Amino acid sequence: MSEIEDKKPISTMIINEISGNLSERPLHGKTVDYLDLEWYETTKRIQRKNTVQGQEIAIKFLREGQRLREGDILFENQEKIVAVNVLETDAIVITPKSMLEMGTVCYEIGNKHIPLFIQDGEVLLPFEMPMFRWLDAAGYQPEKRKKKLLNLLKSNVEPHGHGSLGSSLFTKILKMASSKDDE
Repeated sequence: MSEIEDKKPISTMIINEISGNLSERPLHGKTVDYLDLEWYETTKRIQRKNTVQGQEIAIKFLREGQRLREGDILFENQEKIVAVNVLETDAIVITPKSMLEMGTVCYEIGNKHIPLFIQDGEVLLPFEMPMFRWLDAAGYQPEKRKKKLLNLLKSNVEPHGHGSLGSSLFTKILKMASSKDDE
């Protein structure tokens, strides 16, 4: 009998909700098996993947808007925890010098419908050479670095229109600024 035939098949774990986060819960000697995800997989409601130790996981979130975050606990028993690990990826990193530059660069990136992340005072987005060149030509001094893209701005994934005054983040900022000018 070969090694493959010797092993018992592991049944698929079906995950419908997150039960906590590693940052909020002590491990108490339990082993952690990670489910490695690319940044764009964290927003998928339905997916099937294997953990680092080979456990098949089927994620089936029923509610819209649920997303996985670094350290989210998908399963826990007496011996083991299965948790999310967001993998590093090539990213464009911009360190704005002022709030005006922060707002401007976020608006420009958002206007191109590219996912946007804000972490540790930096603006991050998945690496794309045309965007990198555009940001460089615009004077934002982008850098290419390996980063975990963890804090996706929610406003960037919600649909919005350009033709009318809707509920885009930029429109809300403009309304707030104009109402303060009236006072």
